[in-house]
Amino acid sequence: MPISALLLALAAAVVHATWNLLLSGTEDTHSATAVALVVGTLVFLPVAVLRWRFGSAAWPYVAASSTLELVYLVLLATAYSVAAMGFVYPIARGSAPVLVLIAGAVVSGTRVSGLAALGVVSVAAGIILVRGLSDAGRPRDLGLALSVGVCIAAYTLVDKHGIARASPLAYLEAVFGLTALVYVLGVFRVRGGPALRAAVSRRTVLAGVGFFGSYALVLAALRLAPAASVSAVRESSVVMAAAALAIGGREPLGPARFVGAVAVVAGIALISLG
Repeated sequence: MPISALLLALAAAVVHATWNLLLSGTEDTHSATAVALVVGTLVFLPVAVLRWRFGSAAWPYVAASSTLELVYLVLLATAYSVAAMGFVYPIARGSAPVLVLIAGAVVSGTRVSGLAALGVVSVAAGIILVRGLSDAGRPRDLGLALSVGVCIAAYTLVDKHGIARASPLAYLEAVFGLTALVYVLGVFRVRGGPALRAAVSRRTVLAGVGFFGSYALVLAALRLAPAASVSAVRESSVVMAAAALAIGGREPLGPARFVGAVAVVAGIALISLG
C-alpha cells in the first residue's frame, strides 16, 4: 500500500471518528445532524461543480442511496441520543462489513475465504465485548446500533455501482443534497426553526465538513490502493473513537469494551484481506 494511500485512509479514519464524536456530544442530535448535513453539502459544492460529471443512469442509485443515508442518519442520531457512543459506534461500524460479506455470498455466490470467516468471528466476539457480557437489559440500544450497520452495508453496496455513473464528488453532492433537504424539512416540522438555529455552532459546522470530507478522503485513497487495504485502515476509526472517549473522560470505557473495539477492527481487516 503506497504511503500516500495509507495517510489518506488514516486521515479518513481520524475525520470519521471526529465527526461522530462531535455529533454524539450535542444536546439535540437530530437538529445538529441536520445542520451538519447542510454545511457539508454547501462547503463541497464549489469543488464538485468544477469536476461535475453526472449521467442520468446515476439517478436511481442516488435515490436509493439518499433514502438509505436518511434512514442511517435518523437511526444514528437517535442512537446517540439514548445510548453511549462507545457502545453504538463499534457495533454499527463493525457489523456493516460483515453484512456486506454475507450479502455478497448469498446474492452473488461469492466464496467466503478462511480469513474472512475468521474475521466474522472476530467482529462478532468484539461486538459481544462492546455490548457487555452481563448487559442484557438494553436490546433497544443494540437494535439501533445493528440497524445503523445494516444501513451502512446497504448504501455501500448501492454506492459501489452508483459511483461508476458520475464523478465521485458530483455523486456525493447529489446524495447528500437530497438527504440534507429531507432531513432539514423533517427536523423543522418536528422541532421547529429555533431548534435548528440553536444547533448552529462550531461543533456542527466541523461535523458537517468531516461528514463529507471523510468520504472524499476514502475516494482519494481508493485511487491509489486496493479497496481491501483502504477499508482495513479506515476502520481503525473504531479504536480511535474508543481511545478518544476514554482519554477525554466522556464515557467509562473498561478494558473489555476497548478490547472489543480492537477485535472489531482486526475482524474487519481479516474480512478485507480475505
